[in-house]
Amino acid sequence: MPTTQTIIVFVHGWSVTNTDTYGNLPQRLRNEATNYGINIKIEEIFLSKYISFHDEVTIDDISLAFRSALKDQLDPYIDNGQKFICITHSTGGPVIRNWWQKYYKSQNTTCPMSHLIMLAPANFGSALAQLGKGRISRIKSWLDGVEPGQGVLNWLELGSIESWEMNLEWIFSKDLKTGDDNVYPFVLTGDYIDRKLYDNLNNYTGELGSDGVVRTSAANLNSNYVKLVQQDVELDAKGKFSAHNLNAETIQYSQNTAMRIISFKSHSGNTMGIMKSVKSDFSDKNSHELIDAIFRSAKVDSLESYAKIIHDFEIETENIQNIERLETKKFDGLPARNFIHDKYTMVIFRVTDTDGRAVNDFDILLTAGTKSDPNHLPQGFFVDRQRNSISGNMITYYINYSIMNGCVEVKNEKNEIIRDAQPGISTLGFKIIARPDDGFVHYLPCELKADKEIMKHVITPNSTTMVEIVLQRVVHRNVFRLSKMDENYKAEDFKKVKPF
Repeated sequence: MPTTQTIIVFVHGWSVTNTDTYGNLPQRLRNEATNYGINIKIEEIFLSKYISFHDEVTIDDISLAFRSALKDQLDPYIDNGQKFICITHSTGGPVIRNWWQKYYKSQNTTCPMSHLIMLAPANFGSALAQLGKGRISRIKSWLDGVEPGQGVLNWLELGSIESWEMNLEWIFSKDLKTGDDNVYPFVLTGDYIDRKLYDNLNNYTGELGSDGVVRTSAANLNSNYVKLVQQDVELDAKGKFSAHNLNAETIQYSQNTAMRIISFKSHSGNTMGIMKSVKSDFSDKNSHELIDAIFRSAKVDSLESYAKIIHDFEIETENIQNIERLETKKFDGLPARNFIHDKYTMVIFRVTDTDGRAVNDFDILLTAGTKSDPNHLPQGFFVDRQRNSISGNMITYYINYSIMNGCVEVKNEKNEIIRDAQPGISTLGFKIIARPDDGFVHYLPCELKADKEIMKHVITPNSTTMVEIVLQRVVHRNVFRLSKMDENYKAEDFKKVKPF
């Protein structure tokens, strides 16, 4: 069995029914491989065999089917010690990460995949997923009219418990090791909008900081976890409970992962789509940047070369975001409109209590300044909030990092100021009010004072921070009391007993 060829496995995104979704990308890679010193063998894994758009199908099901498909098609190569490169699009990224975690990382066995190159992956989900099957199936930029499957949609919804658990495992894992077990992950994503695919009834399809479907911060695997725990409950002389302080108990950063923004690319479409717009011919200069990034990723073969490409991608991404900063668009019969492409951050909050119960009714206020005041936050910093429809204790905030952190003025080609410099803030805090806030069992308000370190850990550019908040569950003594029966065995009515 030949082992000199590089095997590339393509995994498409969710709801795809035809392998033409890959467009000309496989052919383009084959055509240009020799220029990069690579001999390619393309093997397409047809996920449509196990249908991702039926309600009963989950991410776990698809990763199991992927495992079976590999066994059917690549076992002779894998048994001979050959590994494959996996290139995914959209939901294909979380699918393969699920497969990698479930069948290899968790079992501490060698994975047959050497490189995972994810194009526009929904690693932390997509804001579009909550719209519902009927509405989302009409969005051209994602589905091409295919009815979506609820099982996959549930995973993709921002703040899903399945996404939380997989990304939490990622943040706390240290997967990159020396030797044969290496799997090198890469995220290549666009952050531009194809205005022809914009849905005027749904502003998520034109959301800045995204590719029209997936936010850059939701694609990026560079992420953080912060655990905030409410202090122990105190009881004063008047019998009043309090637990004012929220303390940072755990702060964890993920391993550093290669992420590159590809300029002027969107999620889908023949014109700007990061995968579908690729032409097979070398003359397609609009795709050269993507093809180059894929081959550079594929040639990584050591921790040293991986560290170098991480560094190079960071510099290139910074340059691209500076170039893309101001987009001026002319619409028929209307004045030119300016779109400022700032950097954004996503914060996913999960609120539970000390007994592990989900707390579904709560308010989270962000604060800033020496007085920890919400009014000291910069104007225009907050973009969107979305509560998970299944897990009510999960809520996602989408924040303009550039405005929050401060940034230079934005000028057009005529050197006219489009937006003044933004001063930003240096501290961040939280105030939590959860309900029920009275009765026999309830919660107490608490806060984490605005702090520079919390600002640094939570508000990070182009990435997601997972914040777990653990509240004290206050159970009053009168929930259960013992009373001594008198000698006449007189019954005692405790129907009107109060918490205090």
